[in-house]
Parts: sequence; structure tokens; C-alpha cells
Amino acid sequence: MDTVTLVVDAANVVGSVPDGWWRDRRGAAERLRDRLVPLAATGLPELPGPLDVVLVVEGRARGVESVPGVHVDSAPGSGDDRIVELVAEIPGPCVVVTADRELRRRVSGLGAECVGPRTVRN
Repeated sequence: MDTVTLVVDAANVVGSVPDGWWRDRRGAAERLRDRLVPLAATGLPELPGPLDVVLVVEGRARGVESVPGVHVDSAPGSGDDRIVELVAEIPGPCVVVTADRELRRRVSGLGAECVGPRTVRN
């Protein structure tokens, strides 16, 4: 069985909780990245691991480094457009974490499943 790729829309997940993320977008993306590390090995309740985890960042969060277990992709422009590109390129099963309805529509049309931000938030 192919390893599932979990593509996380950083801006959407970080923005789903009003915890002051807007004061330090890069720091918020780094904290999210670090929370995703264990998911690479253990997976999610409805999606057992291991998972290939890709965190897509944009804007002022660009430049966040990858860490073991989580590849960080800095979108050159729109994070949503980059997520669509990645989903189109990924050869195996893919799950996208976002609450963005338009992005969900776009990636679902490419065969990806979608889950909401609460799936990866504490």
C-alpha cells in the first residue's frame, strides 16, 4: 500500500484559532510544523501512519525550515495554488488539511480527500 501524503494548508490551520498568530506568522508556522512531527510516524485516528507530511507556507511564513518528518514547502505565490500543484504531482493517496471551501473543491477534483484543521490541532 502507498504511503499517504498529508498536505497541510499552514495559513488556514494557523488562522483557524485566534491565538495571536498574526503577530508572528513565521513562529506560528514553526509551532504548527513541530506539532505535525509526531503525526508522520503515528498518523491520525482515521488515517494510520506512517504519513508523508508536507506543510505549505506562504507570505511572511516563507522560509520555515523542514525538519525530520515534516517537509516544508514555501509557496512562491499563493499557498492554495501551490497545494493544488502538489496534489496534482503526488503519485499516491493524498489528504489535504484545510477548511477553505474553494481549495477543497479544487483538490477533490484531483482525487484528494480533505479534512478540517481540527484534525491536526491540539
